[in-house]
Amino acid sequence: ENEKSGNKTTSTSTQSFTFIINEEEKCKDKAPFLVLLISTTAAELQHRNAIRKTWGNETAVAGAAIVRLFLLGIETKDANEDVLLRESEQYRDIIQQDFLDTYNNLTLKTLMGMRWVATYCSGTRFAMKTDTDIFVNTVHLIEKLLRPLPPTTQNYFTGFVMTGHSPIRNKASKWYISEEEFPGNRYHPFCSGTGYVFSGDLAAKIIDASLTTKFIHLEDVYVGFCLHAKGVEIVHPPHSLFNIHKVPFSPCVYNKIITSHHIWPHEHILYWETLQEKKH
Repeated sequence: ENEKSGNKTTSTSTQSFTFIINEEEKCKDKAPFLVLLISTTAAELQHRNAIRKTWGNETAVAGAAIVRLFLLGIETKDANEDVLLRESEQYRDIIQQDFLDTYNNLTLKTLMGMRWVATYCSGTRFAMKTDTDIFVNTVHLIEKLLRPLPPTTQNYFTGFVMTGHSPIRNKASKWYISEEEFPGNRYHPFCSGTGYVFSGDLAAKIIDASLTTKFIHLEDVYVGFCLHAKGVEIVHPPHSLFNIHKVPFSPCVYNKIITSHHIWPHEHILYWETLQEKKH
């Protein structure tokens, strides 16, 4: 009996949050080509502003309609909520639900983004989930990876693929997970949360799978479990497009990659502007 109620709480725990800030109209009369879901925290204003001006600009890629959204939970002291509301009114690119914005709740943040796509933008061709410290070459992503794909793409999911990984039981590790939270000894394949790309139809499938998939706080691992539950095979991308480490900057290299990690606000701007000047 205990077990049953335990499962009930894990499934509903991913579902019972309410939007405090929402953008229901973003896709009202259009089906965008790409929705960018960018995980952030309230304090990261400079990162958000840098991304708005650079690779996250909704007009960054000629002829491709992009929708940009920043994903937020709530802070323990909601002192910044009115500041955030002003930012939301100015840019209309923030969604927020009422879960605490902590590392252990990153899964809830990603599911919020998936739920938003499934509910308010289900017609989008693609979506990408990433973070504010990732540089995303949106031009290369669209022109070299997504535009060549057939127009009716379904069950498409790609990124930096992690296969054969096992749970880390060392409490000092950032990726520690207890036996209680995850008793198994092997994860299903997943893509690093630094940046993964998927067809629009998968948002609803991942949300649906989350109803019956036991919660894991490691969001990228959890999404892998949801994909497995739906029988979706992750696509391996062409050579080193997605990078989970910081790639040393040069226009030649950055013109041919999709993601690079550990990027500061001024670097988003510097790298993007340099790429625009040195396209060829």
